[in-house]
Amino acid sequence: MEIFKKLTVLKDKYPRLVVALGMFDGVHIGHQSIIRRAVELARECDGKCLVFTFSNHPREIFAPDACPPAIHSPRLRQQLMAELSVDLYMAIPFTPAFAKHTPEEFMAMLQSHFAPRYVVTGPNYTFGRGGKGSDRLLMRCGQDYGFQAEICPAVLRDGHAVSSTRIRKLILAGNLAKAEEFLGRPFTVLGRVRHGDQRGRTIGYPTANLDIPEGRVMLPNGVYAAETIYDGQHYTGLANIGDNPTFEGCYRRLEVHILGFQGDIYDQLLEVRFRAQLRDEIKFPGVGALVAQMHKDEAQTRQLAARW
Repeated sequence: MEIFKKLTVLKDKYPRLVVALGMFDGVHIGHQSIIRRAVELARECDGKCLVFTFSNHPREIFAPDACPPAIHSPRLRQQLMAELSVDLYMAIPFTPAFAKHTPEEFMAMLQSHFAPRYVVTGPNYTFGRGGKGSDRLLMRCGQDYGFQAEICPAVLRDGHAVSSTRIRKLILAGNLAKAEEFLGRPFTVLGRVRHGDQRGRTIGYPTANLDIPEGRVMLPNGVYAAETIYDGQHYTGLANIGDNPTFEGCYRRLEVHILGFQGDIYDQLLEVRFRAQLRDEIKFPGVGALVAQMHKDEAQTRQLAARW
């Protein structure tokens, strides 16, 4: 998959483009239906599928205080796009200048840069200054800009459309099963392993530490059974989200003990897929009580992993 981080003319190199439009935060099952349809159309016309999106949420410009936290990191979103067989992925910054484009100017930009055969999106997609462009405008005026618009129907669960907003609420509430249903896979964090206090290795549970960036949605504090992926290999993991209340001076982070793994993975990418919550975060009276509970957590995690 080719990745572009700035607006680039692609129509000459790729003359039969199918463009999927959306923010695609979470790349949930509704987003997947849009992208799969765009890929299908691209294959039918012997062309390429381009996902066009923004690297930041438009609300960062319009209403920063109301900007929703992201479900995934940019790197994980790219990875998920590649897994869906997207050929070209363009995520450009949404800027005040771009926000001034009228819907007609936005469609003209699609024509001048991509000359798409098809444009595919969902029923709630808006574009152009003030969000005045809609799916109906794409359907009505697309031919004037050389493309045919296709609007994929919303994917429903419990009688309502699956949305990033619903998924954020599920994650914040710790509802892993429902979040996994809506995402089409377990809630996942992909990040680089950072140096920590190295306290875990002194009690027999060394951990890989990942930061929880501001502006990223995260599960409640607690201990979770997880599947971890490093360098293409899958391992069972015991994940803790919190600030280690048993010890002083710790900040909120994600710590993962990878069962049976030995090695230095500082600054390396680690993928953590949350499968089940084991318990809430607890402040223990001492290290001995903490270690005893971690033995129980590990045993429970192994039992769960045998059924994954």
